[in-house]
Amino acid sequence: MTEVRLEREFKVTPERLFAAVTANADLVAWWGPESMQLTDSQLDFTNTGAWYAVVTGQEGGRFKMSGQVTHVDAPRTVGFTWGWHDDDDQRGPESHVTFRVSETVGGARLVIEHVELPDDEIGAQHEQGWISSINSLAAYLG
Repeated sequence: MTEVRLEREFKVTPERLFAAVTANADLVAWWGPESMQLTDSQLDFTNTGAWYAVVTGQEGGRFKMSGQVTHVDAPRTVGFTWGWHDDDDQRGPESHVTFRVSETVGGARLVIEHVELPDDEIGAQHEQGWISSINSLAAYLG
């Protein structure tokens, strides 16, 4: 099993950052890598329960992911399961993501931990996806 851990600081309050990574109105504005567009979703990490998102690439590739929000401790942490769907909409192996938000001198820090990934290659792909998604979040937050 492989894991990815990334962190980035933002010049916003911890409460604002937590809302940006949990509330539907914020998530739909930045979710997904920079080259992708969110085309369908049920994204709400403010409560436990099911979620899904579909992103479409510039060349038309469509990618669906889904899971369950497993815990919410506002404004500090939220966790959810993650699984990609294949072309027949069958959900693949499950991994787990945790967003942790903490206060910094100049704002707030986001730590993303994505664990239980099946191998290093898939871990590297997820790391690149999360880096790009964090860039989308940074652009959204200004």
